[in-house]
Amino acid sequence: MPPFLAYEDKGPGTSSRVPLVLVHGHPFDRTMWQPQLAEFAAGRRVIAPDLRGYGASPVTPGPVPLARHAEDITALLDHLGVGAFALAGLSMGGQIAMECAGRLGDRVRGLVLADTFAAAETPEGRHARDAMAGRLLAEGMRGYADEVLEKMVAPYARPEVKAHVHRMMTATSPEGAAAALRGRARRPDYRDLLTTLTVPALVLVGADDTYTPVSDAEALHAALPDSVLHVIEGAAHLPNLERPEEFNRALAAFLARLDG
Repeated sequence: MPPFLAYEDKGPGTSSRVPLVLVHGHPFDRTMWQPQLAEFAAGRRVIAPDLRGYGASPVTPGPVPLARHAEDITALLDHLGVGAFALAGLSMGGQIAMECAGRLGDRVRGLVLADTFAAAETPEGRHARDAMAGRLLAEGMRGYADEVLEKMVAPYARPEVKAHVHRMMTATSPEGAAAALRGRARRPDYRDLLTTLTVPALVLVGADDTYTPVSDAEALHAALPDSVLHVIEGAAHLPNLERPEEFNRALAAFLARLDG
């Protein structure tokens, strides 16, 4: 039976290096990880799925909670025969990575959290996400993409990066985005969980991120027992695309520790 999620599976499957699983944010798709796939698949297995409702993966009706995304990723990794792995997620993908880490125990050898936060949604935030879900269903993605582009990436980001991010947002299914927004609005609080995760962790954040500012990354770093914090200058919410060389250097050093 084919897997539910569309995905990239690159690199040598027999490498002794820890496989790397990359979880994209909202409202993007697996092409968000192009610089990391290109960099790391030369020497290790790298898997990047399209989340349910995004990219080439199916759209399903009703709210899609983070737990459902975690179940989808687990099923994909089981299908691909992946045992232990390093798990990286950005923004909503980081919250899905936290959900996975709480479920999968020792299978997660290292955790990378980029431009994300662990707290549950506030009542105001829940209302705002629900309202945005309704707007996307009524209006589609383009107006939203136009509005938020220069918060997703910094206003000074390279034109080709802006174009890529805008293209991902406008290609996303409004139904898929709305379902994820409604599920994410009802996510649990992961802060206590983080204090119990003893695996190595890397926390990354763009210095100019206004969605999940540096203070959010500092809180993650403080909660995780074994973590490194890396602030990437000259980037906003998507430093893996805005400053891929620096993002990749920090990730490479982290992965080298896991491989060792």
